[in-house]
Amino acid sequence: MASRDASPSLVNLPDGSSFKIGIVVSEWNADITNALLSGAKETLLKAGVLEDNIEVLYVPGSFELPWGARQIMKPGKKDAVICLGCIIQGETKHDEYIAAAVASGIMQLGLMSGIPVIFGVLTTNTEEQAKERAGGKHGNKGSEAAVAALQMAIVRTGDTTTKKRIGY
Repeated sequence: MASRDASPSLVNLPDGSSFKIGIVVSEWNADITNALLSGAKETLLKAGVLEDNIEVLYVPGSFELPWGARQIMKPGKKDAVICLGCIIQGETKHDEYIAAAVASGIMQLGLMSGIPVIFGVLTTNTEEQAKERAGGKHGNKGSEAAVAALQMAIVRTGDTTTKKRIGY
């Protein structure tokens, strides 16, 4: 189980003032995904990303996130795209198929486009676990996805004035 201490630093945010970020949000489990969106936007704004440089697109469910990410890339240059969704385990294996397809689609889109596409999709056993990760005791994974987007945008642009280390 991940802990809050293992999260990317929200204290030393990279300067995002020059970045354009797309965010694609699943409407399924909207109470969770809207909390993730709030965390992501708050973090981007704290990092200096201009509100006009944050574009949000809603899609019906997590399965549609890769397609939505591709669409949000088209209108203008984006330095990174964040995909936010919530897949909660049910009585069948449906969640496993959806999660695998979404993860694969997001990864493939990022590799093919050359634009970082961030996997900000919760895959939990219960709604309670999802709420704990969308602003509850485990922090806000939308905020963590925003930090990852900023870090990857820096890597993509080759900004040599920023520390190159990403990850752990």
